[in-house]
Amino acid sequence: MEILITTPSFGQQSRAPWQALEDHGFSVRRPVKPHPLSAADLAEEIGNADALIVGLDAVDASVFAAAPNLRVVAKHGVGVDNIDCAAAAAAGVRVVNAPGSNSGAVADLTFGLMLALARQIIPAHLSTQAGGWNRFTGVELTGRTLGLVGFGRIGQAVARRARAFDMKVVAYDPYLPAEVFPSLDTVQTSLENCIASADFLSLHMPGTPGDPPLLDAAALSTMKQGAFLINAARGGLVDEDALAERLHAGQLGGAALDAFSVEPLLQGSAIRTAPNVILTPHIGAFTDQANATMGVMVVEDVARVLRNEEPANSVA
Repeated sequence: MEILITTPSFGQQSRAPWQALEDHGFSVRRPVKPHPLSAADLAEEIGNADALIVGLDAVDASVFAAAPNLRVVAKHGVGVDNIDCAAAAAAGVRVVNAPGSNSGAVADLTFGLMLALARQIIPAHLSTQAGGWNRFTGVELTGRTLGLVGFGRIGQAVARRARAFDMKVVAYDPYLPAEVFPSLDTVQTSLENCIASADFLSLHMPGTPGDPPLLDAAALSTMKQGAFLINAARGGLVDEDALAERLHAGQLGGAALDAFSVEPLLQGSAIRTAPNVILTPHIGAFTDQANATMGVMVVEDVARVLRNEEPANSVA
């Protein structure tokens, strides 16, 4: 069985995923063109592959039409917004992912970004490195309200970390039963109140291609004066131009983004030159532990599908 692996992060920090491939006797092929591949490029690369492990590559109906042997597409991660699951189902191709594999990693990064914003760690570092000795006044997390938009595995992991800092946590998630929230000392609230009441607002919702930003100009205008925004989820959730405007106007205390509407981040993007902003290149899942867990999970589910068994983490 041949597997085309397009994402360069597969097994990048751990031998375990490669060992899993060897144990199952899979033949592995890498694409010629760099990641992420467009649908047209992927259709050219797919050939006779029986399985596909992707990162941010575009997987649409044209890819399935070009893949006579393809039986399963595995997302090396969680979000499958880059995969046309309806087209996959129509082509008889299963789609799997690795839920929970990067929850701790993304939660750690989220909290790291929150602390960096609160204490101006990056400006202080750059100033001192340049020979200065300026004092940077920050804010403390204790007693502040953390608003979580999305309260799945990652949102809950962030909430547990926030409680250790004595923060007040409110969360919006329309898909969870009400009893989940108090079990984590979190107050369930509406989306509007979550945005408006938060001193720190962190996004943990999936994105849907073509949908308007969840935090558009109108929603951003309801955030508290001096509040901070963290997005380590999906870039399409935030209107980056509107966010840049609010940062330039001094209406927000700062923002930290690990995901962008277009990746890599465009040179001309307004958010690149906004003040009080931290930008990281979508590194939320890039830890040794997450890399190992994610890779092994998708390999095992690919193996299940190719053995005509039900995968553990089926998306479509």
